Amino acid sequence: MALTAAIVLAAGEGTRMRSSTPKVLHEFAGRTFLQRVMTSVGQLGPQTLAVVVHYQAERVAQAARSYDAGVCIVDQDDIPGTGRAVQCAMQQLQQDAPLEGPVLIAASDMPLLDTETLNQLLDFHHNSGNAATVLTTILDDPTGYGRIIRDSQGDVLGIVEQKDANSNELAVREVNTSVYVFDAAVLSAAIANLDSNNAQHEFYLTDALKAAKAHGRVGAFAAPDPLSVEGVNDRVQLSRLAKAYNHRIAEAWMREGVTVLDPDTTWIEDTVMIGQDAVILPGSFLKGNTVIGAQAQIGPYTTLIDARVGEGAVVERSRVQESHIGAHATIGPWTYLRPGNELGEGSKAGAYVEMKKAHIGNGTKVPHLSYVGDATLGEHTNIGGGTITANYDGVNKHHTTIGSNAHVGAGNLFVAPVTVGDGVTTGAGSVVRHDVPADALVYSENTEHVVEHWQPKSGQ
Repeated sequence: MALTAAIVLAAGEGTRMRSSTPKVLHEFAGRTFLQRVMTSVGQLGPQTLAVVVHYQAERVAQAARSYDAGVCIVDQDDIPGTGRAVQCAMQQLQQDAPLEGPVLIAASDMPLLDTETLNQLLDFHHNSGNAATVLTTILDDPTGYGRIIRDSQGDVLGIVEQKDANSNELAVREVNTSVYVFDAAVLSAAIANLDSNNAQHEFYLTDALKAAKAHGRVGAFAAPDPLSVEGVNDRVQLSRLAKAYNHRIAEAWMREGVTVLDPDTTWIEDTVMIGQDAVILPGSFLKGNTVIGAQAQIGPYTTLIDARVGEGAVVERSRVQESHIGAHATIGPWTYLRPGNELGEGSKAGAYVEMKKAHIGNGTKVPHLSYVGDATLGEHTNIGGGTITANYDGVNKHHTTIGSNAHVGAGNLFVAPVTVGDGVTTGAGSVVRHDVPADALVYSENTEHVVEHWQPKSGQ
């Protein structure tokens, strides 16, 4: 069904979040509420996608444009209410000519609102010949939500907000999700005479449904999955919804052949991909566009952000960001891989190793207590503990290159820029400042001085 326009309501402050960040810019599983709703709505292919802003308007507008450069930003004035937000949007969208066809309206505080549910709503609206249709759900505890009041035929008489409802209306469990489809002409007429004669003294969009009944049938479509339309008003609700959704993600991966030992302490964002027979241990956070190969083992207590982990690799008690770990490599414990690393097959970055923009060849090992930054290490090289590539001279970063089959002694310092050839052996405690040819031995002579029978002088 062709969609003329979609209006996403993002003007509210969200005071119950108690935050300096607008509610719609809070994150849920790696993406903001607004980004998630805009993505789901955008996949419907509306001719125009509008986002209504007011609180921290420029900040929200900037975020919306980053999600969709073609979005139409609508500024709501100081008159409060969702009804007023839609009035402002329709006024701007119809500056040149009246809209014709269906208009979707969605709140932006439902991070799990999905395109499939919205498509079902649009199809129901079209097939029922409704003038307006509201998306609803049925809750065991409907506290805080507007109640759907139906007539004997099942049509919607109206929506009563919690603060305006009587005892009979409060007993209703079917609630408004703040998602609607209107015929454009019906919507224009229905919002024309809204008022603020209610407990909140706001222009309610829900009152437009009553007005729409003068133009045709007002129906309701119940979302098949209540989780997909659950709103977030405070951090308690955010936590509960995030946990419920994370359990779904973990369960889905387990059914695909991934072992998630403890879903209660394992967090997996919905953009992550995991291969069959991978094992995810407790305390792991898998974020962004992370890809984990088959039979890899992650955790415990590991964070992966936009990381790629090869088949059979092990990453234990480590943080890895924007790095590629080759098949059967071993990372950790307590390893920090900053962005830009490429670790080859069978390589190792061991305990208390930090890497940044390092290219590590197949089979090369950096076992412990080392920093490798802006460096290229060949294949089957061994780096002794306590080694540092000194890549920064206070102004610029410089590169270190160490060849294949090299053996670097403990406590070495490579002062970049420097190149060390294949097959080189370095002595313990060496400071390498100059290039070293292949198959050479290099060491620094540090004279040891011993002063016998020496004690520090006592203070006066």
